[in-house]
Amino acid sequence: MLLSLRLAAFTLLSLTLLLPSALAATILYKREQVCNGHAALCTRQYGNTTFLGSHDSFAFSSNPLALSRTQEVNLEAQLKLGVRALQVQAHLRDGELHFCHASCYLFDGGLVEDYLRKVKTFLDANPNEVVTVIIANKIDTPVMSKWKAVFDKSQMTDLAYVTPQPVMTRRDWPTLGNMISSGKRVVVFMDKGLEGRKEANAGFMLPEFKMVWEDSYDPADIAFPCKVERTAGPLAPREQLNLINHNLNANLFPLVGERGFLLPDRLNTPRTNSLDLILQHAAHCSKFVDDRNPNFVLVDYVNVGHGVLAVDKLNGF
Repeated sequence: MLLSLRLAAFTLLSLTLLLPSALAATILYKREQVCNGHAALCTRQYGNTTFLGSHDSFAFSSNPLALSRTQEVNLEAQLKLGVRALQVQAHLRDGELHFCHASCYLFDGGLVEDYLRKVKTFLDANPNEVVTVIIANKIDTPVMSKWKAVFDKSQMTDLAYVTPQPVMTRRDWPTLGNMISSGKRVVVFMDKGLEGRKEANAGFMLPEFKMVWEDSYDPADIAFPCKVERTAGPLAPREQLNLINHNLNANLFPLVGERGFLLPDRLNTPRTNSLDLILQHAAHCSKFVDDRNPNFVLVDYVNVGHGVLAVDKLNGF
């Protein structure tokens, strides 16, 4: 009996001594929690954060003769490097949604469902990350009959953020920490097919150009001048999120057609993706957003140059 009392007293004393340490460890854990790689981003609003984006993220090939490629490392490698905005381009092939560059005959990146499953695998393994998917719905595929179904099958729907109002200004978005805590940490924008959306809580597919503006599409000028080129209102550009298309193209046959024949300019990529040129491009666009930094920096060949460093700089790190 005496031994049991002594053991109980020892146990109580041990718990008393250990309790402050356990509490301190919990506080320290919360203090050291990171969101998209930085503790400071946990309290940063989504609309005030810059994300590195991969242009046509599905179009990867290690073969330099694959002229329609825009990336030379696969999706998993892009995410590991720090890409958190995935731009994609969708087409129908044999009745199924595929991600293809310009045409599925030029570059077929495979089934959308398979791609989204890879994103889901990354998100499951990295619970403190917020990812944006920006979809070019090239053939205006019906949202509910095709897109909602493929997100459901890939189990991405439950992770997708649903806005509380039909149009969000850049100030209306939650913090990254709140998105992560809620489990709704995937933002899905689509360029076409959602123009008629008017009600709040209408689903996770968001009309891109009502909330995001882009500068020149398929740029071929390495100086990257900036103008508001792709938007639909009703918000003014300074109230929207903004995306800079920092993916340089080479015009192989400038006299052919209206725009010539554009291909991703891999030769200039080290210069294009340099810290100075990305920051310069961001500065060119800042006059349209009250001197703020862009939300998305979209680049080709994310493994080349200093895209991650540039985005860290734009985020204040």
